[in-house]
Amino acid sequence: MHSPSATAPVTLLPPADHRPIHPVWIRVTHWINALAVLMLVTSGWRIYNASPFFPFQIPSGITLGGWLGGAIQWHFAAMWLLAANGLVYLALNMASGRLFHKFFPLSVSRIWRDAMAALKGNLSHSDPRHYNSVQRFAYLFVMLDIILLVLSGLVLWKSVQFPVLRELLGGYEFARRIHFVAMAALVAFVAVHLAMVALVPRTLFTMLSGKAGLKS
Repeated sequence: MHSPSATAPVTLLPPADHRPIHPVWIRVTHWINALAVLMLVTSGWRIYNASPFFPFQIPSGITLGGWLGGAIQWHFAAMWLLAANGLVYLALNMASGRLFHKFFPLSVSRIWRDAMAALKGNLSHSDPRHYNSVQRFAYLFVMLDIILLVLSGLVLWKSVQFPVLRELLGGYEFARRIHFVAMAALVAFVAVHLAMVALVPRTLFTMLSGKAGLKS
């Protein structure tokens, strides 16, 4: 006669997923984007100071370029870096299916639910492979914001060559304001992003190594 333990069904655990949280191409393009954004923002502040349209200027100590001509050179160099790297990032995201898998589905109700949970400190970060709805919205927003930065930047750079785009953006002077506001939105995103990294530091190790890192 067999004992009950001898005939009990055996529960098999699913195999551990040893794939990196972020593939190499994500980590490389992420850090190149970070460098390009830093150069663009700080050189852009120097360019803005040469002809401000708001009643304030950016402290020169946190700008890049030293003078208007130098800032423009830095800005153009960073622009090409961001545009080329951004195209690679978008192309690989779409080709791999990651864009739709990571950032969709998305709805206002899900964003609101996760935002309220985050404010109450109840939003889980246990699965680094999964983006919550607030993260999905933020990353999609910054992608669109960078596209707006590039389009408005084209108007400021080659206004005569892009007359239709210039008119769609309300003319040259209004495009300057759009460019500045889009830059401010990008800076706000970076500030929130850095705050989240400080609260969940293992996300930094994940983006450096591709592995999950220590639990927060």
